[in-house]
Amino acid sequence: MRVMVIVKASKDSEAGKMPSHQLLTEMGAFNEELVKAGVMLAGDGLQPSSKGKRVRFSGKKRTVIDGPFTETKELIAGYWIWQVRSMEEAVEWLKRCPNPHPDQGEPEIEIRPVFEAEDFGPELTPELKKKDQEMRAEIARKQR
Repeated sequence: MRVMVIVKASKDSEAGKMPSHQLLTEMGAFNEELVKAGVMLAGDGLQPSSKGKRVRFSGKKRTVIDGPFTETKELIAGYWIWQVRSMEEAVEWLKRCPNPHPDQGEPEIEIRPVFEAEDFGPELTPELKKKDQEMRAEIARKQR
């Protein structure tokens, strides 16, 4: 199963404060373990919300909202995509993760399963499934 591991933002990450050399070293070592184990498929840190935008949908109307956004606890500072056998395995890996915000109280990292094609049931017709597979193959070709 694939999971998305969501690192929540902190006051420091939203202020654009970069991680310490020590944290970068620890996270780098953790990421190496994930890669060697075949768990990590992707992962990145995100710039502060002050550099982002949101698009609000209302019927056919789209409204662009410039960052920064309030409610730091609802914002994301980074993510991983992992391939694991179970949610329990993801939790075990995450327990080994360095604290991403050691000076910010008790940060939380969220783990959410990624939908797979079979999760959509009969609504994902063979035609739609084929188009999805073709799109994913094209993405993979472009990443080479």
